[in-house]
Amino acid sequence: MDVQVVDYRVPDAPARFVESLRQTGFAVLTHHPIPQESIERIYREWLGFFGSDAKHAYAVDGKTHDGFFSTAVSETAKGGTQRDLKEFFHIYPWGKYPAEVSPAALDYYDLAGALGAKLLQWIDQETPADVSALFSMPLSQMITGNPSTLLRVLRYPPLQGEETPGALRAAAHEDINLITLLPAANEPGLQVKDGKGDWHDVPCDFGMLVVNIGDMLQEASAGYYPSTTHRVQNPAGAGRTQSRISLPLFIQPRNEVRLSGAYLAGQYLEERLQELRGVKKI
Repeated sequence: MDVQVVDYRVPDAPARFVESLRQTGFAVLTHHPIPQESIERIYREWLGFFGSDAKHAYAVDGKTHDGFFSTAVSETAKGGTQRDLKEFFHIYPWGKYPAEVSPAALDYYDLAGALGAKLLQWIDQETPADVSALFSMPLSQMITGNPSTLLRVLRYPPLQGEETPGALRAAAHEDINLITLLPAANEPGLQVKDGKGDWHDVPCDFGMLVVNIGDMLQEASAGYYPSTTHRVQNPAGAGRTQSRISLPLFIQPRNEVRLSGAYLAGQYLEERLQELRGVKKI
């Protein structure tokens, strides 16, 4: 499986980017507009935050979907039996935000959200007319003014050797949303599954930005854009003793946007969330 690494600055970047999404469900960007130093700052700050007891003051309350999720209430992938080996914090513009860290993650939310809108414009312009005709509106307009786009700050803790057999940092799954933006993490592990069932490492050098298709775009395009199964593998060797921080931004359409004849976006999201144990309705 050949996930393309595309220089954001080159004239044919939109065509190459969208072709990689079409063929693999994934693409990787270099020289994109998100400063690496801001990502590294977020990694440093949030590693400290997850290592403190302060995180528990922001625990998700069951009424909304924002705040801290401990490993005890982490997700179980659709069809899986073991909880993922991770803890995370959900950031929305309207939600909880820790006083113990700087606003850097909020700034990243805005910057990455703007880039996500631009990448949806690339997909719009490169999509064949017969597929575009399936969209209820241009993809880039589906997200305008939406308060439900989610920034998840993830920490995969060091492995202790006592993990449940078969448990992974993130078990095989597909994302729910339109597209996901993910800066290269501070440790490797992201893998994508091809049509033969084989797993392949996704390029993850610092400075790269991974983008993948979610189920909503697959639904809206009647499968033209594939939502590809991926996972985060447990590390071996010295990597087992290291935490891994990850910053996926899940670009969501507004709830009232029609994805297909079967689904509005809000209905689709609610159905999928109920399939993830430990995650409540928004």
